[in-house]
Amino acid sequence: MSFDFWAVLAEWPLLLKGVAWTLGLTAIATVLGMAVGVACAWARAWGPGWLKWIVGTYVELIRNTPFIVQLFFIFFGLPAAGVKLTPEAASIIAMVLNLGAYATEIVRAGIEATPKGQIEAAVSLALTRAQVFLRVVLPPAMKKVWPAMVSQIIIVMLGSAVCSQISVEDLSYAANLIQSRNFRAFEAFIVATLVYLGLSIAVRRLFDWAGPRFFFGR
Repeated sequence: MSFDFWAVLAEWPLLLKGVAWTLGLTAIATVLGMAVGVACAWARAWGPGWLKWIVGTYVELIRNTPFIVQLFFIFFGLPAAGVKLTPEAASIIAMVLNLGAYATEIVRAGIEATPKGQIEAAVSLALTRAQVFLRVVLPPAMKKVWPAMVSQIIIVMLGSAVCSQISVEDLSYAANLIQSRNFRAFEAFIVATLVYLGLSIAVRRLFDWAGPRFFFGR
């Protein structure tokens, strides 16, 4: 059996476009998903009972169903209710909802690990609840859970490969298109695997660098 990786690498513009789509979807999902996660973590930790119930239902629903089912429901199911979305919009919504649910529990674990004395000291300084949460509770909480958060972001990035099933032109879509053209499936998906591996390592290092500088300090 002979291998011809050059037949795949010759399609580098298609691979590059796929990488760009994968990173773009991941970047948007990370920003919005983390925002959803922080807001929902606050709701589960400090919110009123009815809000805790709503957020808890959302978290359990997302965490206990497959991502591809969530994606298909948004893209194929919502049109039956009159909501039509592009493949890209459906993918972003699915990724945000998925990351948001997992981020909720990750951040909540950090919040609940905050010493009560630290919160009481902040309250004694006449800080508002929002100031206590954003300035006193959230930064150290994020520091505690940052490795888990980064791992979840990478999992969501790798999970975005299924978005090619609704015609999003990401890296897995590019690999499948290339192998359909030259019938080099083994080589195409080996290259895609190595690219995903490189992206995962690069994204982890980026967030390891960015976390102390922009999210929780050194």
